[in-house]
Amino acid sequence: MTVKQGWNGRFYEDFEVGDVYHHPLGRTVTSTDNSWFTLLTQNTAAVHFDHHYASQTEFGRPLVNSTFTLSLVTGQTVTDISQNVMANLSWDEIRLPNPVFEGDTIYSQSEVLDKRESKSRDNVGIVTVKTSGFNQDGVVVITFKRSVMVYKTGKAPSITRLGPKV
Repeated sequence: MTVKQGWNGRFYEDFEVGDVYHHPLGRTVTSTDNSWFTLLTQNTAAVHFDHHYASQTEFGRPLVNSTFTLSLVTGQTVTDISQNVMANLSWDEIRLPNPVFEGDTIYSQSEVLDKRESKSRDNVGIVTVKTSGFNQDGVVVITFKRSVMVYKTGKAPSITRLGPKV
């Protein structure tokens, strides 16, 4: 039997300005996701968790907490953008052009806008991407720019892979 290494994410050298990554996983947002996230973050806006209240708004149903949308779409990018991150540096220009509702499935993609060597650390570089999240109908629900400090090849801490020896 041959053991094959799984995907370990991109390192600084793997990024090229202009590359677009279609992130592989979509996620359907549930009512439970919305309620729990809203309560965990102490967001008291009834439009997120009170179906009766939300039914009286122009949307007619609960809105998904916008910071959940930001967290979900950021999470979807990790395998392609920040699997080998030393640190997140910023989220900028966050825009929410359309609402997310319970039951929507969210997908995402990112474009590499910039990369540069770190001025203070020789083991990392800084990569800036623009990420877009969209629903099952292709409607954009969030966009943002994100900058991350990414390890260079051979400079990341090692991850111990436990399991049976084959």
